[in-house]
Amino acid sequence: MPISLTRSELFDDYVRESMERLMRRWPQLEDVEFAVLEVPLPVKGEPEPDGVPLGRVIPAAKGRRSRILVYRRPVEIRAKSKEDRAALVHEILIEQVAELLGLSPDAIDPRYGEE
Repeated sequence: MPISLTRSELFDDYVRESMERLMRRWPQLEDVEFAVLEVPLPVKGEPEPDGVPLGRVIPAAKGRRSRILVYRRPVEIRAKSKEDRAALVHEILIEQVAELLGLSPDAIDPRYGEE
């Protein structure tokens, strides 16, 4: 077992912990794939976003599960401390889950925006 984790591994842990926290409350997320990408990539046929996105929802399609993506580099740029980064990752996942389920972020996690 390594003594210290890389920044990438630590970020993956933030996503995993947040995902598990959300799945306890929302079991339908068992069918959703969560992934971390370094940076957002342009999507053919979609307009470019106004700013740099921190996450994205890709709805299910024939033969493919829904996916929620979190972009590591943009998050790291916005949140310098480990605690801020973990809180921002959780907030991003709440927002993406809310979009996927068609609910408000407050419905997904009543503490949304408090951390």
